[in-house]
Amino acid sequence: MVSLYEAHKKIYPRSVSGLFSNWRWGMVFLTQLVFYGLPWLEWGQRQAVLFDLGARRFYIFGLVLYPQDFIYLTGILVISALSLFLFTAVAGRLWCGYACPQTVYTEIFLWLEKRTEGDRSARMRRDAGPWTADKTLRKAAKHFLWLAVALWTGFTFVGYFTPIKELGVEFVQAQMGSWEIFWSLFYGFATYGNAGFMREQVCKHMCPYARFQSAMFDKDTLIVTYDEERGEPRGARSRKADPLTLNLGACVDCSLCVQVCPTGIDIRKGLQYECIGCGACADVCDTVMDKMGYPRGLVKYSTQNAVNQHWTSAQVMRHVLRPRVLVYSAILGTVVLAMVISLATRTPFKVDVVRDRGVLARIVEGGRIENVYRLQIMNATESAQRYTLSVNGLPGLAVASEAEVSVDSTQARWVAVRVQAPYDVAAAGSHTIYFQISGQGTTGSLSEKSVFIVPR
Repeated sequence: MVSLYEAHKKIYPRSVSGLFSNWRWGMVFLTQLVFYGLPWLEWGQRQAVLFDLGARRFYIFGLVLYPQDFIYLTGILVISALSLFLFTAVAGRLWCGYACPQTVYTEIFLWLEKRTEGDRSARMRRDAGPWTADKTLRKAAKHFLWLAVALWTGFTFVGYFTPIKELGVEFVQAQMGSWEIFWSLFYGFATYGNAGFMREQVCKHMCPYARFQSAMFDKDTLIVTYDEERGEPRGARSRKADPLTLNLGACVDCSLCVQVCPTGIDIRKGLQYECIGCGACADVCDTVMDKMGYPRGLVKYSTQNAVNQHWTSAQVMRHVLRPRVLVYSAILGTVVLAMVISLATRTPFKVDVVRDRGVLARIVEGGRIENVYRLQIMNATESAQRYTLSVNGLPGLAVASEAEVSVDSTQARWVAVRVQAPYDVAAAGSHTIYFQISGQGTTGSLSEKSVFIVPR
């Protein structure tokens, strides 16, 4: 029988130190400092970043957004996508190797695994051996730490949608709501499973980015690459041996580049979709080159053109600003600028005008024609505001009800507004009018369109 599927082999990544490893751990600390710390920051009397789905308000430091501000979410998604395209075109899978949550949490879980079960060789021997008291205790300690980190991650995730301090009190008092419990456990066990067990399988088989990244690569994209011309033919030798005499390249065939790879590939076979561009193989290869007394850079960040044509670092950098990169940069800069301008000039309140269909146009005292409207005024500032209402579009048109409305901070209020016009103001039918809503101080003003009905 021929199996159509390759048997899965567990990967035991070897620990490595070096420039790229330091950058990777720096990004681990930075991303987790932001993720775990942001919900605990306060802005005024509230949580600095909070997506309050129940109240349909989203707080981002001093900015308060409503569902009507969905365009800003679209802008953020467009900026994220364009940034990914730009970074990938310039330097390959930077996101995957340094900032992707799968990579970050896998690094954390591997570090905990090393602390509890030992280095790569010790873990391999222990997994191959029988179950003993020592093995059981070490495995239990590892999974306890994994679960603790995973559940804290799930709790923090929910803390972006429910005030985290209130959530903490509810947790201590065992009064968390069913949805809070569900999402904490769901996100926690997803972290536990993905970072603890699936690891490279997520990158290789579940992540769509690995499949379409080649569309964003070209021969001037910086990637982790093996200098085949310099390294081949590979072979073992002593430190004192002259590789030229032995007709060997610089590669000593130690396979350390394979052992440190989190996805288990051999970078010497060329660019592969499984490569996440973490640079671990470059770090360990430089260590071997140092021990052998050879120049560094057998495995390095470079481009296919640079390796084939023996470019210097300066020549590589000159090819970074190519048309694709310039187009991505121009579009990204334009979208970012538009977002900044839109947020800077954004009126901090919103108004919806709905003509009250339950009340027909009518003739009231004084022979004037009256229409009734309902205005929803949403105050997007964090202080109480007063708004002045006026209307225009027809001669003699005026607001007959209260012309000033107060709205509490970050609240929305429905207001019934009566609008009157002279009896002979216009022919029977519907006529376009405009409500002018002005805020105090620097809050600006808005104009909303509606219709005024003149009965027959």
